[in-house]
Amino acid sequence: MPKDFLKDAKSRYDVVVIGAGLAGLTAANILARQGRSVLLLEQHYKLGGMATWFKRPGGHIFDVSLHGFPYGMVKSCRRYWSKEIADSIVQLDGVRFDNPMFSLWTSFTREDFTNQLIEKFNVAPERVHAFFDKARGMNFYDDQATTTRELFDEFFPGREDVIRLLMEPITYANGSTLEDPAISYGIVFSNFMSKGVFTFQGGTDRLIGLMEQELKNNGVTIAINCDVKKINLNHGAIASVEVDAKGATHTIDCDAVVSNANLKATIFNLVGEEKFDKNFIDDARAVRLNNSSTQVYMALKEDDRLDVKELGDLLFSSTAPYFRTEALLSRDITSRTYSFYYPKTRPDAPPRCMIVSSTNANFDDWANLPKEEYEASKQDLCETTLDALEAYVPNVRERVVHVEASTPVTFKHYTAHLAGASFGTKFEGLAVSRALPQQISGLYHAGSVGIIMSGWLGAMNYGVIVANEVDNQLMNCNSRSTAEVEQELAKE
Repeated sequence: MPKDFLKDAKSRYDVVVIGAGLAGLTAANILARQGRSVLLLEQHYKLGGMATWFKRPGGHIFDVSLHGFPYGMVKSCRRYWSKEIADSIVQLDGVRFDNPMFSLWTSFTREDFTNQLIEKFNVAPERVHAFFDKARGMNFYDDQATTTRELFDEFFPGREDVIRLLMEPITYANGSTLEDPAISYGIVFSNFMSKGVFTFQGGTDRLIGLMEQELKNNGVTIAINCDVKKINLNHGAIASVEVDAKGATHTIDCDAVVSNANLKATIFNLVGEEKFDKNFIDDARAVRLNNSSTQVYMALKEDDRLDVKELGDLLFSSTAPYFRTEALLSRDITSRTYSFYYPKTRPDAPPRCMIVSSTNANFDDWANLPKEEYEASKQDLCETTLDALEAYVPNVRERVVHVEASTPVTFKHYTAHLAGASFGTKFEGLAVSRALPQQISGLYHAGSVGIIMSGWLGAMNYGVIVANEVDNQLMNCNSRSTAEVEQELAKE
């Protein structure tokens, strides 16, 4: 008999959270701490969303998105999760760049980047300091008209090498481009520039396991394999959700919904455009999805070791002569970011070394391929990646025991995000996301949206902001501005 994954759930909750990405997990945890009854629904068979992992025979565990995040994760995890989670966040040993314009190592701190720009790139100190100060002073409410390209031209005109150094890792971190608003770059860049790049020791599986236990300790009802099909309203306010729990269909009553699903899927699929004002729907239709990714996962032999002092933790490599958005997204891959995982990643597990190669990609380049061509393209992705990796890991083909690839189609399959969007929507999505509760009382969205709220720290902090707004709405039957919470998070 099929299992009913909601058989032990109550018929009513204060809040239903749809989707267990980092934003949904964090919002659920905060609301439960505040005394709300919370049901967390996840369509996949594990929690985490893009913060996930998978296992292969031979003791190989691959982290899909545990590449690096800002120091702000320490404060956010300590405050909104637990000391144990915060204490497991450690700094990466080194970040490398290797391309036709320059090759260097960096600790990815403001001090080191400043020294590199002055000494290696011969940029005037006053320009470097002014650039960092301007980026640091950016916030959510600044001018959106200035593009990132225009920001760079203001401080480093004609310096394509400087632009590449400053832009490449942020494009990798959140999908932003030179054509996007400058604040979507500046805020994320400043977060990373505080104290460097960090990761979670123990791997994504340990992190999500600790979060799941914390949620249960705080009384959250967690249900996996539960796909929400519809959000029901009553006189313009949240009334219930309809859930396919594999073995049965349930209707769960609630006063509020926090959707950690794709923003456009929330509006057009779960609610329906007829429930919103026409002007709002026009704005929602205009929101662009962000790009997706391809990845190649490689495991070395059991006794084979990589040296972090030779390779670093992150390697931004490219054969393209210049940094260009269209080149980053092209099927003809010229830029790969390698994440190297050493035994230090999971010190309590059998020692293993893994490599994940990531490239930005367009969904449409993969979605419509015939099955045979799709599989052949994945195999070609693996082969060309091994060819490129040979320059950094000699004899890599003889050293690997497992190689496989994922594409934007893979990400759509497991996350249910439209077009497999790794980073949600472009910047205009943030205003639409924030306006949802003014359209429908009790409806909220949190997740990777508007570029600024992407990445592990951004998604988590958006969950914080929305949880506070939901709690206030339930307490006072109104929706308030979250400016105070947002400014506090920005200061952190």
